Amino acid sequence: MKRRRIRVGLRTVKTAVAIIIAMVLVEPYGATSSRLILAMLGAMAAVQPTFKESLEACVTQTVGVLFGAAAGVLLAALPMGPLTSVLLGIIFVISVYNLLPDAFSPSLPCFILVMICTDAEMAPIPYALGRIWDTAIGLGVGMLINSLVFPYDNSRQIRETADGLDRDLLLFLEDMFDGNSSLPDTDAMNKRIATLEGQLSVFANQRLLLHMRRRKRELTRYKACERKARELVSHLEVLSQLDRPGRLSEDNRRRLAACGARVEDARALDSVMEKDVVTNFHVAQILTLRHELLETLSGH
Repeated sequence: MKRRRIRVGLRTVKTAVAIIIAMVLVEPYGATSSRLILAMLGAMAAVQPTFKESLEACVTQTVGVLFGAAAGVLLAALPMGPLTSVLLGIIFVISVYNLLPDAFSPSLPCFILVMICTDAEMAPIPYALGRIWDTAIGLGVGMLINSLVFPYDNSRQIRETADGLDRDLLLFLEDMFDGNSSLPDTDAMNKRIATLEGQLSVFANQRLLLHMRRRKRELTRYKACERKARELVSHLEVLSQLDRPGRLSEDNRRRLAACGARVEDARALDSVMEKDVVTNFHVAQILTLRHELLETLSGH
């Protein structure tokens, strides 16, 4: 089995700090176990990789607390035993949540419902309002820390993915013109593109309060890189479908050598065939797109 290292990342530290601060803020109101748990859950939920995910987590947590509190207050007012109230309440909550998107979990509303229905000495409405307040404290602390204290930025991962795409491109071209009849496929390139799309999706959801204009410019630049990379792969796919690549022109040989790619196919272009024209056209387009992609990525 592959050994894995225990890694303590920045998001882990921010989550722990958010929990502690939320618990300290709840302390003056009477730090009961349920208060601390709800403040902790709120803080944990709000510390997500992107602002959009944090906002979605706040919405799902708030809906859960409100729904659980409302269901608990309603069932506590009915003339039935606590276990019957819990049974009917959990069935009701889960049934409703099955109609909601997967991001909504019934665990939190069920927890609040059980707490309200099983404590005969509890005042249901004040308790429900208190749990809403505790959760709001946790969510607010988590959102502030996640947005303002070392906000998540995957710009480096995007650049590394683009660099990996460039390396795979040169390996593809070397394999294409290594002098044998076997042709490379574009699987590695497509995987890089999929990874780049995922990183761009994360970057696009990082709607931070600060540096919004700068990040919008960066996103536009990265999107242009993605478009050029996709166009580049389309040219590679055409080359990979040939039974054998045509002979390279001297211009394309020089350009490949300038990129650092080794070309071992020594066939001279002494006469021009259709396959040679197709090959050199797509190779020229690939090298041009590669140059444009690297320039766009560097911001020039």
